[in-house]
Amino acid sequence: MKKPEILITAQGRKIAYHKTDGEGPGVVFLGGFSSDMDGTKAIHLENWAREFGRAFIRFDYSGHGQSSEQFVDGCIGDWAEDAFEVISHLTSGPQILVGSSMGGWITLLMAKHIPNKVAGMVGIAAAPDFTEDSMWDWMDDMMRATLMRTGVVYIPSEYGKPYPITKHLIEDGRKQLVLRSELKLPFPVRLLHGTADNDVKLDVALRLVDHAQGPDIKLSIIKDADHRFSDDKCLNLICEAIHSVIESRY
Repeated sequence: MKKPEILITAQGRKIAYHKTDGEGPGVVFLGGFSSDMDGTKAIHLENWAREFGRAFIRFDYSGHGQSSEQFVDGCIGDWAEDAFEVISHLTSGPQILVGSSMGGWITLLMAKHIPNKVAGMVGIAAAPDFTEDSMWDWMDDMMRATLMRTGVVYIPSEYGKPYPITKHLIEDGRKQLVLRSELKLPFPVRLLHGTADNDVKLDVALRLVDHAQGPDIKLSIIKDADHRFSDDKCLNLICEAIHSVIESRY
């Protein structure tokens, strides 16, 4: 397996990435919470980009995969900084951002902070504001008190070991919320969400569509698709959504 390249950010973090050269607008894949750039969706999109001669980047946030730092020390703000550094230093011109789960939230933060670098967005089970609306709301009073006292609690995961949820993650997440204030998306947006997603409920996608302001926002609901969104049908739908963004904008 090819070794990743390394980008050293302004904060001194070492971000591992793979870059495929090609035509623009390029595609940047932003993964989910505790995931890495070697997942099924990222690799499929890289192969798709090569087939169509499209520039493409996949990367690991700090504390994820092959990048530096510890996962437990990270937060949404840090991972958004990582994405900003990747997009700012490794791409040319506006990019199509493909965000999976937490990556959908990061994509929306990029739309707020560097809209001139966003050509379009594809959200796959996008999970904006999940630290507040899912994690914090899910906790009972005892768990919240433990979090405030010890700085960390653990919640179960279907994908492996329990997730460490830190006080830092929750408190920083409140500074990054995108569904509580104006959210302008002046570019093509394609949102994909499965009815069998038990991690991010369909209500989140409906709330995002209702809240966001933009001329070309579409939500596709896929019956029986789960949160992974990684079977052949779902992977093809992601590629079709990217093509739709390109055709709508260019």
